[in-house]
Amino acid sequence: MISLSRESFQRLIQQALEDLPEEFASRLENVALVVEEEPDAKVLEQMGFDPEEAADELFGLYQGTPLVERDTGYADVPDRIVIYMGPILRSCRSPREVVREIRNTVIHEIGHHFGLSDEEMPY
Repeated sequence: MISLSRESFQRLIQQALEDLPEEFASRLENVALVVEEEPDAKVLEQMGFDPEEAADELFGLYQGTPLVERDTGYADVPDRIVIYMGPILRSCRSPREVVREIRNTVIHEIGHHFGLSDEEMPY
């Protein structure tokens, strides 16, 4: 497991956001991106994971309504992207791998914001 401060982890997330292509970055509004240590058992169950076995399998979570599913009645409540620090750090064996996994997770969850399914993700 890689050891990294929460501050350093958040800086890597910020770098991943800054590296987004402009066509996505310019449309990423009203989305709160937060870091949590671990997904709780309720979240794991809602995602179809066994909480006893899958605590290290969920790296991020998009909570909201994808842009492609919104209509004129959509409330202006921020969507939320959660990045789970513990599972990412436990799954990586090098700092370079942490950077890559954070980048992939941020892109993956932002992809859900834009309406992409897991199969449509760009990596």
